[in-house]
Amino acid sequence: MNPLLTKLQPYPFERLKQLFQSVTPNPAFKPISLGIGEPKHATPEFIKTALSGSLNGLASYPATAGEPALREVFAAWLLKRYALTVNPATQVLPVNGSREALFAFTQVIVDPTQTTVTNGSTQILQLPIVVCPNPFYQIYEGAALLAGAEPYYVNSDPARNFGVDWDKVPAAIWERTQMIFVCSPGNPAGAVMPLDEWQKLFALSDRYGFVIASDECYSEIYFQDGVPAPLGGLEAAQKLGRADFKNIVSFTSLSKRSNVPGMRSGFVAGDAAIMKQFALYRTYHGSAMSLVVQAASKAAWSDEEHVVANRALYRDKFMQVTPLLAEVLDVALPDAGFYLWAKIPAKLKLDDATFAKTLLEQYNVTVLPGSYLARTANGINPGDNFIRMALVATTEECVEAAQRIVQFVKSL
Repeated sequence: MNPLLTKLQPYPFERLKQLFQSVTPNPAFKPISLGIGEPKHATPEFIKTALSGSLNGLASYPATAGEPALREVFAAWLLKRYALTVNPATQVLPVNGSREALFAFTQVIVDPTQTTVTNGSTQILQLPIVVCPNPFYQIYEGAALLAGAEPYYVNSDPARNFGVDWDKVPAAIWERTQMIFVCSPGNPAGAVMPLDEWQKLFALSDRYGFVIASDECYSEIYFQDGVPAPLGGLEAAQKLGRADFKNIVSFTSLSKRSNVPGMRSGFVAGDAAIMKQFALYRTYHGSAMSLVVQAASKAAWSDEEHVVANRALYRDKFMQVTPLLAEVLDVALPDAGFYLWAKIPAKLKLDDATFAKTLLEQYNVTVLPGSYLARTANGINPGDNFIRMALVATTEECVEAAQRIVQFVKSL
């Protein structure tokens, strides 16, 4: 067996299941889950129609690179959304959801060759490093470990809108870094990385040679009127005169944008030289997208009306729920995404796991402890005493869940 498997940690939802093993939720309340970020809005009918109308595609093996028409749809969407011009033949590639792609991409980028450094009379074995934001989407960590790299966690900072301070990463770490994960809008706090932060990362990439994997699966869910849509990594590169997208690849998905998490459909775009190697890996990885899913994906990426309607549903929920929760928790409207990242008041004297467990027991509402999404780095776990709430249920359920949380906190 691959010995690297022993380095993997349980997924947050497995830990949540274990936490709740001994809990009997209060039967006086119907269960409401804000724990898992699975979109619950209805899948648009036109996407279902495109899927069911393309079943003849099951009779053919799909090409790894996808149909040319699909790649052209990706390029057209990038042009409309970000004013980007990409070559559909060399700079975009369909993937079976961003999760699979993020994992596979890491295996392509990381050179697992261990280097030996001499320190006096001692030889020290050093692994390549993959830098991750902290808290983070756990696939980042697992992908890095199974690629033979060492994750390095950069803590989010509430004073920086829960962004990370890249200046706190030591030069000795950057020298070993081969890849960095960026999640913007972020999970769990929803922060969008500004252009000056991208400029800093690009300069570091130029200096140290690492590749940037930009996870942008929440890019189409944002709330505030008059505020521009979230900045994308490739968009930032272009604004900074990096039209070749050197050392950056972005990852996006239909799951949240179009409410089709079960379809497992997205695409990656960026540096043509890196994309060529990624396509080679995927030829052996067996990750070609079904022609049936390709047909439905073309329909979804070609329509924006359903995305605007979807965004309005989330906006309505956040505008109702956030003020309610702000009465009792330290929480504010995020830049984007469908999570609320809330700090538990210190006066309650409850850690995040105990808060989640007791809330389920007394009010039958599920939330995710923030510490389950992070690792201890520089002496702290930046998820400690936070909870993540996914506002994916109906507006009525989300409002009711918020009201119960308010009751719960006030009862303490």
